[in-house]
Amino acid sequence: MLKDLICGKQVYVVTGYTDLRKSIDGLAAIVQGQLELDVFSKGLFLFCGRKCDRIKGLLWEGDGFLLLYKRLDNGKFQWPRNETEARLLTEQQTRWLLEGLKIEQPKAIREGKPGILY
Repeated sequence: MLKDLICGKQVYVVTGYTDLRKSIDGLAAIVQGQLELDVFSKGLFLFCGRKCDRIKGLLWEGDGFLLLYKRLDNGKFQWPRNETEARLLTEQQTRWLLEGLKIEQPKAIREGKPGILY
C-alpha cells in the first residue's frame, strides 16, 4: 500500500532520529517548524525512530492528513542519520529505501548529463 501512495508524489526523508510517539500534529510541527517546509504540499514526509525497523509517514490529502505506520518483521531500514534535515528522494532512491537498501548506492549507474559528448 505504501508503494501505491508514493507513486507520482514527492517523497521527503526526514534524516536523523524522530520520536515515533508523535502523532499527526507533532510530525506536522517538525515539518513546518524545524524543516521550514509546507506540510500542506502534496509531498509524503517519512520519519524513522532509533530502532530503524519502523517508519511513519505524513501525507496531506486535501481534506485532512493521512498518518502511515510501517513496522518490519525482519530487517531494518537503512535510514540516513547525518543530521536533521529533509531530503527529497527520487523514485529510485525511494524504492531502495523501502527495500532495505541505502539511498546512495555507490555502484549504481548514474543518470547522464545531456549535451556532454566524449
